[in-house]
Amino acid sequence: MPPSKQSNTDAYSLILEAIDVGVYKPGDRLVESELAERFGVSRTPIREALQRLETQSLLERDGRSLIVASLDHNQMAELYMVRRELEGLAAKLAAKHATEEEIKVLQEMVASDDALVDDPAALSRANRRFHEQIHLASHNRYLVQQLDLVHRTMALMATTSLAAQGRGEIAQSEHKGIVEAIAARDEEAAGRALKDHISVAFMTRLKQDAIRRES
Repeated sequence: MPPSKQSNTDAYSLILEAIDVGVYKPGDRLVESELAERFGVSRTPIREALQRLETQSLLERDGRSLIVASLDHNQMAELYMVRRELEGLAAKLAAKHATEEEIKVLQEMVASDDALVDDPAALSRANRRFHEQIHLASHNRYLVQQLDLVHRTMALMATTSLAAQGRGEIAQSEHKGIVEAIAARDEEAAGRALKDHISVAFMTRLKQDAIRRES
């Protein structure tokens, strides 16, 4: 019996989630049989999921093997450039289209995330939820799709910029400013605040990489 469309989707989501949470890191080799055993899925949907992830440039060839891709300096710069523009547009549209309930959720997220500033891994997960909520509040399905792909690619970075000393508190302050602009229905301020937020995150990551190279 051929694999169902649902099993193909599940295999793809399972592998993607494993990359996203760091089970598989850039450079790790992915083996069909090991993945099938780990996730309890047959090899055919695993193979199709790996092909899909390779097409999306989340995996790359190393000889005959597939490994989790990594980003060089130029790729990272290109990714942040695209992310900055798309995220800024999402915030701008959220200021225009978000419902009062969606704004309330964003406010509650920012308030609760203050407790996570000393836990970079937890704050990183919360940060993703926060940004995804803004994407949804833009009420533009095509923009949400593009941002989803951008955020998947962000998983190819082995560390989070939120791990840098003091970055958690600063990011939280930036998040509050973004939400205030959205709540005020100030489209230009919301877009500018989120674009500035991404720029600071990029600079933080560049500094992290410089320190890592020295060590």
